[in-house]
Amino acid sequence: MTKIIDLSQEIYEGMPVYKDLPQVKMSVHNSHEEWDGIKNPTKKTPAVHKLVLGEHTGTHVDAINHMAKIYEGQSIDKMPLSMFYTEGICLDLSYKTLKELIEVEDLIKACNLHKLTIKKNDTVLLYTNHYRQYFNTQFWSDGPGLSVKAARWLGEQGIAAFGVETMSPGIPKVSNKEVHHICGELGFTHYENMINLHKLIGKGRFRFIGLPLKIRGGTGSPVRAVAVFE
Repeated sequence: MTKIIDLSQEIYEGMPVYKDLPQVKMSVHNSHEEWDGIKNPTKKTPAVHKLVLGEHTGTHVDAINHMAKIYEGQSIDKMPLSMFYTEGICLDLSYKTLKELIEVEDLIKACNLHKLTIKKNDTVLLYTNHYRQYFNTQFWSDGPGLSVKAARWLGEQGIAAFGVETMSPGIPKVSNKEVHHICGELGFTHYENMINLHKLIGKGRFRFIGLPLKIRGGTGSPVRAVAVFE
C-alpha cells in the first residue's frame, strides 16, 4: 500500500521568512457573496485569495541562478524535472545543536547507522529536529547547517539535491554563502524549510517528489515536497 508523507510547511500570512525576503500577505480577492451579487454581506466566503510572497517562501527549492551571478539564465523553469523527481534517503543528524556545522564524518556516520548508500541523482534529506524544536521561536534562524567540505562532498556524490529543515542550507556568515556557490558550481540544488523528516528515519529509500512552479526566470519556487513509500 502506498504511503505519502508530506514534507512541506503551510503557507500563511505572518509565517517566518528568511531575513529581508518578502513577508507573506494573503487577502480575499473575490468572495462568493460578491459573485452572487450580495450587497454588504455579514461574512465574505473566499472564492479567490490574493497572495503576495517571495519565490523562497516556506518549503522551497533553489534554482541554479540563485546560487551566484555567474549562473544567470539557469532559472527554475529551465531546470530538468528529473532533478525534482528522484529516489531519496533521510539521514539522522538530530544530535546537532544550534549553529553547529554538519561535517562529512557526520554524513558518513548517518549513512552507516541505517545502512544507507548515497546514489547518483538521489535527494538526500538531513533530519536535525530543528523544525519541531524551534519553528517560529527566537532560535528558528539559528539551526545547524552544512560545512563547506560537507556540501562539496555531497555534490561529489552526484546527487540531484539535498534538503534541510532550516531556513538556510549552511550557517549564515559561516558557510551558507559558500554552500550556495558549491551547489551552483557542481550543478545540484537544495530544499529548505522541510518538515516531518523524523517520519523518514529508519525507513530506508523512498521516492522523493518536490516539483516547483514553472516561474519564468525564477530563482526558486515553493514546492509541495513529499516522500512516497510503495
